[in-house]
Amino acid sequence: MSNVIDLEREYKICNLCKGKYCAHKVSIFSVLTEQQLAKLTEKISHKNYKKGQIIFFEGDISDKLYVINKGKIKIFKYTREGKEQILYILSEGDFVGDLSLLKKDEFKFNAEALEDANICVLTKDDFDGIIKESPEIAIEILQVVYDRIVKLENLIQSLSTKDIEARIAGLLLSFVKDFGMAKGDVIELELPLSREDIANYIGVTRETISRKLGSMQDQGVIELVGSKKIIINDIEELEYMTT
Repeated sequence: MSNVIDLEREYKICNLCKGKYCAHKVSIFSVLTEQQLAKLTEKISHKNYKKGQIIFFEGDISDKLYVINKGKIKIFKYTREGKEQILYILSEGDFVGDLSLLKKDEFKFNAEALEDANICVLTKDDFDGIIKESPEIAIEILQVVYDRIVKLENLIQSLSTKDIEARIAGLLLSFVKDFGMAKGDVIELELPLSREDIANYIGVTRETISRKLGSMQDQGVIELVGSKKIIINDIEELEYMTT
């Protein structure tokens, strides 16, 4: 009876997706037909995580693809000094563990739910069977891996070559792309991270973040609304700050 209930629950979760199938949100599956997507969905399991719950730890065996169906998660590492360094913020439609579909390994980072999240999980073993039927998926995977590497290289370059104001401006611009909403001449941005998390992301202190954001507000570039909302008044000036 419990298996029947679990299947019914997963079916309801799939029906809540904006796409017909949760796998449809992942770019590497865009080449699949509706029939292949249906077959793929049969292999996917669903897991719910509470805010602050760890999804996996650095060192865990990585043999699964995780697709964020709902909520946000952060991918992070710890420095030698024990300080948290955020690598990615993932939201609905994003995924992690794509390299696990190529080869089982160990995770080189941690994943934690930033808010209550529902995640779809596909194992490497199940995916191997599917990719044998549709080998063109391998090409899509290589493109996604390339984009991920470029993004990480850009982050490393930004941390090592740009000043703090440029790093903050660049981070805000990346958040605008995923979480911003145009309202007339301004952009409202709901921050997916706390200021402490932002500080960890770009490698500075929380006090520095608050001081720099305050300076941007004094210049009229942004307006701070509480601790989790920012109004972007001058997007062009914000872009200029990154140069």
